[in-house]
Amino acid sequence: MDNLLLIVVIAVVALLYFWYVSIVSKRNKAREALSGIDVQLKKRSNLIPNVLAIAKRFMEHEAELLTGVTELRTRADAGYDAANPDAVKEHLQAASALGSQMGRLMISVEAYPDLKSDETMLQAQRTYNEVEAQIAAARRFYNAAVTQLNNSVEIFPGNLLAGFAKASVMPFYETDEGSKQPVDASAFLN
Repeated sequence: MDNLLLIVVIAVVALLYFWYVSIVSKRNKAREALSGIDVQLKKRSNLIPNVLAIAKRFMEHEAELLTGVTELRTRADAGYDAANPDAVKEHLQAASALGSQMGRLMISVEAYPDLKSDETMLQAQRTYNEVEAQIAAARRFYNAAVTQLNNSVEIFPGNLLAGFAKASVMPFYETDEGSKQPVDASAFLN
């Protein structure tokens, strides 16, 4: 009887240990995915000053939009604590808002024939589109990792072990409300 009890205790401890390891692995994968997003966001951030410099030469009437992009870039580039879900959420919201504003800027380029035919601007737009595609892929990878982590820390017995693993629910990378609205390109072409 003592051997059976010992085997059961060892099995339970082993199961809890493997569950703990699973949670830590999923937490680390989600953080890795967040880091991947940050790499892509930094690429976009580094591209923005060039796009703004090119656009500024042609778009005197869009000063508010250009200033807004600059301010959002500063917010999106601010440091944050990856272990703090609220800080991660704020970081991702700022990045999403910046993407939305950059989309508006790229659409407004259409109203300026000299700008939209400028070879430097065309190359910047192509590069920007490539970076946005990479951000979208990184966002999908991050959201998949976050789904696995969130499931493991919210479902029993993971919810009991999450504190020991220093894991908590992480926010999804969602688009901001502005980017969900259809863009009226005619507003930029008048």
